[in-house]
Amino acid sequence: MLYSQDILIEENRIKKIGTHLLDNLKAEERARLQILDCSDSIVIPGLVNTHHHFYQTLTRNVKEVQNSKLFDWLTFLYEIWKKIDDEAIYYSSAIAIGELLKTGCTLTTDHHYLYPGSFSVENKSIAKIQYDVAEKLGIRFAATRGSMSKSKKDGGLPPDDVVQSDDKILEDTEKVIKLFNDPSEDSMRRVIVAPCSPFSVSKELMKESVKLARKYGVKLHTHLAETSDEVQYCLKTYGKRPLALMEEVEFIGEDTFYAHGIYFDDNELDLLAKTKTGIAHCPSSNMRLGSGICRVVECHEKGIPIGIAVDGSASNDTSDMLGELRQTLLLQRVKYGSCSIDANTVFEFGTTGGASLLGFKNVG
Repeated sequence: MLYSQDILIEENRIKKIGTHLLDNLKAEERARLQILDCSDSIVIPGLVNTHHHFYQTLTRNVKEVQNSKLFDWLTFLYEIWKKIDDEAIYYSSAIAIGELLKTGCTLTTDHHYLYPGSFSVENKSIAKIQYDVAEKLGIRFAATRGSMSKSKKDGGLPPDDVVQSDDKILEDTEKVIKLFNDPSEDSMRRVIVAPCSPFSVSKELMKESVKLARKYGVKLHTHLAETSDEVQYCLKTYGKRPLALMEEVEFIGEDTFYAHGIYFDDNELDLLAKTKTGIAHCPSSNMRLGSGICRVVECHEKGIPIGIAVDGSASNDTSDMLGELRQTLLLQRVKYGSCSIDANTVFEFGTTGGASLLGFKNVG
């Protein structure tokens, strides 16, 4: 921790941190500067949010699902979410990003997988709406092109009118990557390929999504091992546990991170460590839905990359990034004891850990 320091920022990059930096500048150089007095403030690295669903900011605290588990919660809310339109995407994105910025977050992703017929613009333009909002508010944004292709009639969870065909999804995902992904070091825009979950996309879509992401060198993301119901679904449908399914379709590796990761056994944690596959930990959401507690302390000890996430506002009720770091600390101490994890470690998860999951090396 540093006290009474000056921070010099040039062209949106921190150039120098030290004492009395102004004393070494000529008068004309000082005249060109905008000087902010932060003497009564704390300056921290920007926090990084590794999983969200912006559109859910419009459906917080819905009475009917206050005591529901994930599958029942999703089934009910899909009937509301299938009516969202592009205007809803704009305002929900602005609300979510605004809340993140107010709580110290400077880099976020959004796992948007919902593409109902109510949109009045092309699917790729949904990404543009979000990128435009992010640029207007000034946050670095790694949007996902999420997807669902397996509806109720196919044995999945979503209703028929919010899913798309595998071909349509892959075609549009490639367009979004080509239009918006900026791989440069100081990029403000990245794209992540993100099929929704094992119970809402086909195995073939998972395979092809992996190929597409690796063709363009972008990250992969999905929900995985969030609930015991998901584990049972995969065993019944595919004859194997969720992580074994991901291994089969090669949706695993250091370019991949999963949201939640609660129901991994010891052998699976070893596999995640070996492959350097990451986990976006969502403590408030997991508590809210009673899903369970991710084994973050053990994951960290094994070297599994960890980031922290607020998750969607319908399962959190807020996008308080700083609060999510606190929840991570407290929830892990509930599971492992008061000496199991400290604030510095959690802060690392919430900054450089999350940035690494999203593919940024100089953020956090």
